[in-house]
Amino acid sequence: MRSLVLAAVSSLALAACGMQGQDNERESDTVASAEVGTDYGYETYGDDNLADTMASNDDRYLSGSDNAQPAEIGDPEERPIMQAQVVLDRVGFGPGVIDGKMGMSTTNALEGFQEANDLEVTGKLDEATKAALAEWERIPATRVVTIPASWGDADYTDMPEDVAEKAELDRLGYTSLDERLAERFHTTVEVLKQLNPGGRPAGMEQGSVSAAPGAMSSPSASPTTSETPKSFFTAGQQVRVPNIGGDRIAPGKVENGDWQRTLASLGVGTEQTEVDRIVVSKAGKTLKAYQGDKLVALFTVSSGSSEFPLPLGEWKILGEAYNPPYSYDPEVLGKKDGKDETHQFPPGPNSPVGVVWIDLSKEHYGIHGTPDPETIGRAQSSGCVRLTNWDAARLAGMVSQSTQVIFEA
Repeated sequence: MRSLVLAAVSSLALAACGMQGQDNERESDTVASAEVGTDYGYETYGDDNLADTMASNDDRYLSGSDNAQPAEIGDPEERPIMQAQVVLDRVGFGPGVIDGKMGMSTTNALEGFQEANDLEVTGKLDEATKAALAEWERIPATRVVTIPASWGDADYTDMPEDVAEKAELDRLGYTSLDERLAERFHTTVEVLKQLNPGGRPAGMEQGSVSAAPGAMSSPSASPTTSETPKSFFTAGQQVRVPNIGGDRIAPGKVENGDWQRTLASLGVGTEQTEVDRIVVSKAGKTLKAYQGDKLVALFTVSSGSSEFPLPLGEWKILGEAYNPPYSYDPEVLGKKDGKDETHQFPPGPNSPVGVVWIDLSKEHYGIHGTPDPETIGRAQSSGCVRLTNWDAARLAGMVSQSTQVIFEA
């Protein structure tokens, strides 16, 4: 992965998106190298993989070895669309929210994969596409993980609607353990509930302790207060999740400790393809990434609106801000009633610009994440290019200041 701080982003005075950034390279957050016993702020998968304990392990499927891991609880359903989604997500063609259904983002991902592999571009999981994906056929659609115990000690706070109250929060973090788990596995809470009927992983027999030691006998709620919403899932529970991969964080690859924690929380690894050019299509609602003339990645995006149209043309990347604060300015955002004042929102995954801001040479414009992944490609943005938090984080590892940016109709 390229250096995550490409330049000191000292002045991101963003009118259209209402974002105000800062240099995010703080000495106190720097991780110089991976050392045994280092506290990264979360439990890691291992000394050679600083992803969290729920990280993927494709070797156990592709090599036939279980790698000293406990036997898995078999999924009673085949879930072919979800299996294709988790594979496409691995190889750089993001299907957006992984839900086991054909939709716009999955169609875009299939079209991108087909284009990259010189197949007929149909946007369908046809026989030729299945054949091209055959090397990944042993990767199951889902896997069972145990939610880390430390998640039970985390703070979860409901997001107030009032902007002044939101600005008073210390962080725009996850509202619940459920929301955090869904974003970690690139899906929704509703899909997680479907994969875990009655609070148990699909395929686990009622009362089967030996098959799934440590699993909860029924869905239980995390401790709640007036500010902490109730969760369906709980720390220590075994759950079935979409089998996303590509989440390995190599020791010493991330200099910013806060950003490393963010990558781990999003299931995004450090082994990203370096790209020379990205092309955002307003009509196609896609962002394509190229190495030379070869398409290597594609993500569905929201871009522009009637009031803040996508600025067509060629631009440069000035830098990146990780977990940036957000300047809420009603006048800048086109709210003309004058009822709200300007406020500074703290950073976090529920920030209006998500977890990362990629600053562009077009003043007031950038590429960023979102707190609402299910709206990508469907809702308009305030002029900027918006992706899911996990896709935005992945893109941040692909680009540099030498990456060409093209916005086209």
